[in-house]
Amino acid sequence: MKIDRLIGILSILLQQEKVTAPYLAEKFEVSRRTINRDIEDICKAGIPLVTTQGTNGGIAIMEGYKLDRTVLTSSDMQSILAGLRSLDSVSGTNKYQQLIEKISAGQSNVLSSNSHIMIDLSSWYKSSLAPKIELIQDAIENRRLISFQYYAPGGESLRTIEPYLLIFQWSSWYVKGYCLEREGWRMFKLNRMLELSRCTESFEKRELPPYDPEQKNIFTLRYEVEALISPDMKWRLIEEFGAESFMEQEDGMLLFHFWFADKENLFGWIISFGEKAELIKPEELRDELADRFGRLAQKYGRVF
Repeated sequence: MKIDRLIGILSILLQQEKVTAPYLAEKFEVSRRTINRDIEDICKAGIPLVTTQGTNGGIAIMEGYKLDRTVLTSSDMQSILAGLRSLDSVSGTNKYQQLIEKISAGQSNVLSSNSHIMIDLSSWYKSSLAPKIELIQDAIENRRLISFQYYAPGGESLRTIEPYLLIFQWSSWYVKGYCLEREGWRMFKLNRMLELSRCTESFEKRELPPYDPEQKNIFTLRYEVEALISPDMKWRLIEEFGAESFMEQEDGMLLFHFWFADKENLFGWIISFGEKAELIKPEELRDELADRFGRLAQKYGRVF
């Protein structure tokens, strides 16, 4: 939309002070002639823009002219409100709804129109997650240690951490913090945390490492896996790992290739396919899985 492009040009000028017409044309994927007409329209609206020629020339807002740097389009507002609604879906309070009402005061049309995005972050564990999220948020804001009993494939442990960041990723909630027991940065899954409490001790804030959303940079990927998957399970591979995770073979079977961080997670995933999946590599895990199937058959009184 033209109005969004005009506001976009103003936003760039507020941030960069001076830009060229070719830069704006490339940015908004329009012609230079269109940008020139946009500049004329902005000037007609009462915002004085000046154009200078030469090596350091470009388009700029007239020096001394004051303009609010917070320029939001209706589309921008919708994105903000969608994000706030998503937080309300896991919050135990209605504070985000109250914030939405503050932001949209006098702009009822923004709330009622173009609400075409709905993000629901809630889950089956909402009743237990909401209090955890609220407690951790409070601890982060007030720089208080938190302690909890943690249940992981490697066993159970009592942890005390300096909490810094709440993260929603891979369809689950995590807290990133500095673990006093391990003396290093760790991520903990909220669903695996029990007996969570905020300690009275405070902590001096450390420099938080940059957040990297790539799984391979957060978890140690130990097992390079190949498996043959039945073609009628293609939908699962696409949904869970993407279309790049497998290659279709001549007989129609799907050769799956991916890395896993945890052996138990890998075994559970393979077993969930039943007879429609066969683990090929690594061979030592293939043998271990076969042994497990053997013990499972004995438990149910079957001998093969």
